[in-house]
Amino acid sequence: MSDNFGGGYKITPQIQGTLSPINDRVIVKNMHFGEQKTSGGLIISNDDGTTRGIYPRWGQVHKKGPRNEENYGPGDWVLVEHGRWTRAVKIDEGEGEMELRMVEAESILAMSSEKPEGVRIGAEYGDGEHATIDPAAFVNG
Repeated sequence: MSDNFGGGYKITPQIQGTLSPINDRVIVKNMHFGEQKTSGGLIISNDDGTTRGIYPRWGQVHKKGPRNEENYGPGDWVLVEHGRWTRAVKIDEGEGEMELRMVEAESILAMSSEKPEGVRIGAEYGDGEHATIDPAAFVNG
């Protein structure tokens, strides 16, 4: 989610260096806000910012604060209560550019050591040329 300025321009802050969460906060990456595809093959359009877009989202733990004693750590996936994350900050900590968001520990609803497979994200279902399923696949011959 980026700040929206007049004329539709969106700006995501970019910083250099490292981010460290304080207290029991959690920094997450790989939260998805765009078009998605269910495991059954249905495409769900980008609904962020609409009433239908109100649901918890999965994010991958990047770092957690020193007072966070919960049973998850970097690399684990956490389900975050809707809207309980900050705007993204782009940063390169030597692993390539990432979008990071801060989450409060009490807003985490569940965790998984493996990437959740209920909804597959982005390019995972693309063929390199198309970002979605070919509409011709739905036409009866």
